Formats: sequence, C-alpha cells, structure tokens
Amino acid sequence: MNGANVERIQRQLEQLAEFTATPGEGTTRMSYSPQGQLAREYIKSQMLEAGLSVREDAIGNIFGKSAAQDPELPSVMVGSHFDSVPNGGAFDGPAGVVMGLEVAKLFQEQRLLPRYPLEVVALVEEEGSSFGRGLLASSAIVGKVDAAELHRLCDSQGRSAAHCMAEVGFDADRVASVVRPASTIKAFIELHIEQGPVLEQASLDVGIVDVIVGITQLVVTITGKAGHAGTTPMNRRQDALVAACQVIAQVGEFARQAGEETVATTGKLQVFPNGANVIPSKVIFTVDIRSKDWHKLQQVVEQTKACIHQQSGAGIHCHIEQPLLVAPTQLDPEIHQLLAKHGEALGLKQRTMVSGAGHDAMMFAGQTAVGLVFVPSRDGLSHHPDEWTDYAQIQKGIEVIFQTVKEITEASNYDE
Repeated sequence: MNGANVERIQRQLEQLAEFTATPGEGTTRMSYSPQGQLAREYIKSQMLEAGLSVREDAIGNIFGKSAAQDPELPSVMVGSHFDSVPNGGAFDGPAGVVMGLEVAKLFQEQRLLPRYPLEVVALVEEEGSSFGRGLLASSAIVGKVDAAELHRLCDSQGRSAAHCMAEVGFDADRVASVVRPASTIKAFIELHIEQGPVLEQASLDVGIVDVIVGITQLVVTITGKAGHAGTTPMNRRQDALVAACQVIAQVGEFARQAGEETVATTGKLQVFPNGANVIPSKVIFTVDIRSKDWHKLQQVVEQTKACIHQQSGAGIHCHIEQPLLVAPTQLDPEIHQLLAKHGEALGLKQRTMVSGAGHDAMMFAGQTAVGLVFVPSRDGLSHHPDEWTDYAQIQKGIEVIFQTVKEITEASNYDE
C-alpha cells in the first residue's frame, strides 16, 4: 500500500514509548509528569517537521495547524491523547497521535493544500489516571470543565490538577479560553486500537465505529471508624471496608441483569489507614459503568447508588461523586460512509462496530461531525504492558483516514 510510511509510524510510536516512568514495565505517562513533558516536546518537534504551525492551549493540549487555501474556514481535526494508564501499553492514545502526524506528513510530501485547514491535536488527559476524571482534555475543549473543577480534582499525592498544570507552565484559571466554538471545527476523526478481540478474531483490517457506549464513573467514599483488629468486638465495629465490599460484590450483578452489553467495574480501591491490624476507617473506590443503552446505564447507576446508601447507618457514612456521565454517542453517518468508501477502495477487510470504550471522539461528537476508526489489538489486550498492534495494521487505518481527510478538506495539489 502506497502512502502512509510504516517505518516512520514505527519510529514515532517507539520513541513515544520511551517516555515512561516504568521502563521495562509498560508505559506510565501521567499528564504534566516529566515523561509527559518529554513526549510533549517530541510531538511538537514532529508537528514542526510536518510543516504545521504549533500552539498549546491553557491546559496543555497541543495543536498543529496546516496552511490552507482559506485559513479562516473551520479545521478538519485529527488526533488522540498521549497520556497513559499506569503500566499500560504503547499504542492506546499514541497510535492516534501518530496517525495525525502521519496524515500531516503525507499532506506535506504530496504537496497537498487543503481548502479547509488540517489540524492535528495531541490531547493531554484522557485516561483519568492522573486526576480521576476521564476525557478531561476533550471535555474542556467542548466547554464542560471549569477552573473550580481543576482546583478540586487531585492526583494520588493530593496535588490538584491546577497545581500540576502550573508546575509546567499552564494555567487552569484560563480553562475557559480552551473552549473551541463549534464553528471552528468542521470534523474530528480519531484512530484508536480496538482494545478488544473482535477485529483480530475475524481477520479484519479496520473497524468503523458508529456508536460509542455511554459511560459514567462514580467515586464513592465510605467512612467508618478505626479500631484495634484484636480488641474490638465484631458487634461494635464500624468497618468501612466491609460496607464497601457489600457494594462492590453487587455491582457486577446489576450490569449482568441489565443486559445490552452493559458492564460495571470497580477498578480503584483505597483503604485507610491500610494497616494489617487496624479496622479500616475509610474506603474510597470507583465504579465504572458502561452501556450502549442509555436507559440501562441509568438503571445500573441508580441501583448502585441505592446499594451504597443502604450501607449508611450504625456509624457508616457514604458519599458519592459522579465526575463523568456521557450518554451513548452516535457518530456522524456521513463521515462513517466516507471512511467505509475509502476502506473499500483500498481493498481492506472492514466492519461497522460499537465501541465499548470511551474515547475523546464522543466529546467532540456534541460539537461536530465525528469519525472513529479501530485497528486490531493482538489478543484483544489493552491497558497492559503487552498491548500490541502491528505497525502495518496501523498503517492501513491511517491510510483510510488520510484518504477521507483529503476529501473532507477538499485538498488539491500545490502544482495545480
């Protein structure tokens, strides 16, 4: 396949993978960390190499914009995020960033001048690993994050997102300036690894997403009272961990009963004071609930909240925060058709898919026409050091997006 350069794709992904706090143990790249800053400088250098003008917004998102026949027209935006989960893989997020860089490089090499500007974006915080708030950067761009939230959200060391931003030169108090009016973006297209087994098992090249599941995240704090593990009678205990376990044990069953591919996960658990011989006085845990059916999602949320509140009493207190709630997202059918058309023209084996994972694309879908392309994940593995997608498969996904972007931007050759 001519076009996207697989060696360049591999080189950029391998370079980004080196920016990790856990060498040899997967990718750990928290937003605003030293590793995140190294990745930032590398991405900016590659944008400049591709002939883009580069800027960063107030919270650290990186934008590279091409020249255009009419620079005042709205941009066709492509890209993804460059943060990671702890000990994650090298492809979740960076594959989409490298897609954007490669599309820009192809425009440069083929001397294409778009009528609508091409804009590559590298988003700073999608996973939620840094501050417990998924899709933070894209939410800010569409106006769903304010400065108060950035001062309130904290990392595992108790540092606020605003503090971490300020340490590397960004300004949470200017988050309102990050908002992109819908009139400035003609379309947004993201490439992502599938993070599941469907494409690989069916020997397909790409998946073109039509729906992204709805997703919510609850942060639950259950407070009891510490006591000596040996001297406090069982009937006198106010054990926060026991109360938390009552909830955690039922969450999965709520999702199973809902059906419609609804899933629920407790993925983070903090126990205080976390001593082997101390009754836990406080537990903080997360519940991640996803469904393609909005009513089923709401049903499981309400069941979970009711179960939590049932633990209150006899010295146990419960508090629930819901930092993220996004309804199932229908992506743009015209973009979907264009992606499918170009995939077919390239001779690729493809299918339409539902995305069970949340992506920045779902936030942009409220603002503009959005497309999302999946490429296969080996063994369906993601959020793991062994996460892997063949570079040649990424190349195929990029080629589909390049041809689509070329059409949407109405690009023509400089020499015409």
